[in-house]
Amino acid sequence: MQSVLDLLHDTVTSPWVYLVIFAVTAVDAVFPAVPGETIVVTAGVFAVGGQPDLTMVIVLAACGALAGDHLSYAIGRGGGAHRLARLPADSRRRAGSEWARRAVDRRGGMMLTTARYVPGGRTAVTLTMGAVRYPLRSFVLFDALAAGTWAAYCGLLGYFGGLAFEREPIKGILAGIGLSVAVTGLLEAARWLRLRARRRAAGRPR
Repeated sequence: MQSVLDLLHDTVTSPWVYLVIFAVTAVDAVFPAVPGETIVVTAGVFAVGGQPDLTMVIVLAACGALAGDHLSYAIGRGGGAHRLARLPADSRRRAGSEWARRAVDRRGGMMLTTARYVPGGRTAVTLTMGAVRYPLRSFVLFDALAAGTWAAYCGLLGYFGGLAFEREPIKGILAGIGLSVAVTGLLEAARWLRLRARRRAAGRPR
């Protein structure tokens, strides 16, 4: 275990870790299976010792997330928009796309900001925003807010986990990731309950 810990320490405290953080968080925005959140939390834990620098970890994670979200948006805008335009006017998929467009128009900023904390959700939202041609200026503004708060949240989770378990960084990493998973679970539960309540309200006789 000590050899694994030493290897992890050498990797995370290397100057190359900043490039890795940027690359992984960017790819994670397009392919959610990549552990972007985990690497930011881990770097935050080791930042307690001074290396890597916590501010740099947060800034590079935010920039990577922002770049990845814009790539996902561009993919949706380039491919999805053309496919949606070719759908028959009376098809269910066309109706679904029109519903998504209206939802994004009404609360696109909130959707983008909250989806950043849900694995897979951010990719679906950014692709949809591109496909329905959500205004780029508004997308940049809200996505900068989402990426910045997400990066600070993950970095600080790791940092405070590292402070709590300064002599046992593995426990700090597990604590940070555990809290992150718990918050994600609460957000998903709240979303599911809200959706269920809306469906029940829609099904009630008037």
